[in-house]
Amino acid sequence: MGEYRIIGGKAASGEVQISGNKNSALPCLAATLLTDEPVHLLNVPDIEDVQVMLELLQDLGSTVVREDTHSYTITTGSRSGLLKRNLVEAIRGSILLLGPLLATNDEVRLTPPGGDVIGLRRLDTHFMGLASLGADCTISEDGEIHIKTKNGALIGSDVFLDEASVTATENVLMAAALARGESIISNAASEPHVQDLCSMLQLMGCPIEGIGSNRLRITGQKRLRGCEFRLGSDYMEIGSFIGLAGASGGQVLIKGVQHEHLRMIRLGFERIGITFVEDGPSSLLVPRKQKRILAKEVGGHTAKIDDAPWPGFPADLLSIITVCATQMEGSILIHEKMFESRMYFIDWLIRMGADIILCDPHRAVVNGPSQLFGSTVASPDVRAGMALVIAAVCAQGESVIQNIYQIERGYEDLCGKLQALGLEIERSE
Repeated sequence: MGEYRIIGGKAASGEVQISGNKNSALPCLAATLLTDEPVHLLNVPDIEDVQVMLELLQDLGSTVVREDTHSYTITTGSRSGLLKRNLVEAIRGSILLLGPLLATNDEVRLTPPGGDVIGLRRLDTHFMGLASLGADCTISEDGEIHIKTKNGALIGSDVFLDEASVTATENVLMAAALARGESIISNAASEPHVQDLCSMLQLMGCPIEGIGSNRLRITGQKRLRGCEFRLGSDYMEIGSFIGLAGASGGQVLIKGVQHEHLRMIRLGFERIGITFVEDGPSSLLVPRKQKRILAKEVGGHTAKIDDAPWPGFPADLLSIITVCATQMEGSILIHEKMFESRMYFIDWLIRMGADIILCDPHRAVVNGPSQLFGSTVASPDVRAGMALVIAAVCAQGESVIQNIYQIERGYEDLCGKLQALGLEIERSE
């Protein structure tokens, strides 16, 4: 699985270019199945999850042409073929094939998707949403997912999701794009990557109203056309490098930024004493001089940072915020509401010297500043892995981070980018 060796104690300094949004790439790749015409995708991140999704599309009969490192032309073929179980189980994003395959084939079978280990990921919302469009959803004893349209076609409907699930919203969106009539999705997720998918579907000829809100109106089409679409920047990667710069005490210019997606992220980092400023239309600067003091609530009470659906603070950045808080003065409560296993990486931080009280699977109190010390740790998921990288950069001595596959699923050329920032890191298999 590979490992990183990091010598800590140096501040990150320099420039970094942000890659395309992983969470946009996967649904947009899946959406290429909705048309027989070529789709040209730009700013695609060169990461493991994307490569696995491309292999899945090829298994389904699509032709994939790599134009350069970050652009692909995909032409859908027969949409037939047996999906390799190991590929489906490799990434959580394989669940995004349900919507487009159901819309084009009227039936789909899929083994349970895989991915990282941050807790239970419900599939119920996917099934309920697709059932509202006229599908029967069953799971066999061996876990195989079987979904079939009741009358040979999906019918537009008023769909209410029981939770604002990102991938469920995306699946229902793609299915509704080829359903008969109009569909309304209420309690829809509205994250930037959902907005990217909506914008791409519009370019393919599907009218969508309410983009960026929790109520989407989709007018289904008999046929969609090809398009050229550029993915937005990865605001999770942006948040990660903001945290790296702030925690290490460095100064980093981050390029390829969409400022409109960073308002809540800004508030979250300000709460732990890290600020950044806009530096042109698509760049931001994390300056060297920071307060490095954890905020207090009105009345002097201990502050809290918690996650919430968009536009709330992203759950994926709570791991980053947690490790950054260990380097700041004061105390803060981190409340992760979505996944019951995400906070367990804190055990590794405690081993490295962090003063953290893990209250329960969802809450931790961080007291800082703490001197961290190098250790051997393992990445349980993408964002916790990046948080451990930041901890290693801040630590005294050498750290070894194992299972880096779980990091490189979501970060393009992380080792190279960190080396360019003056950090001592080596990658080995």
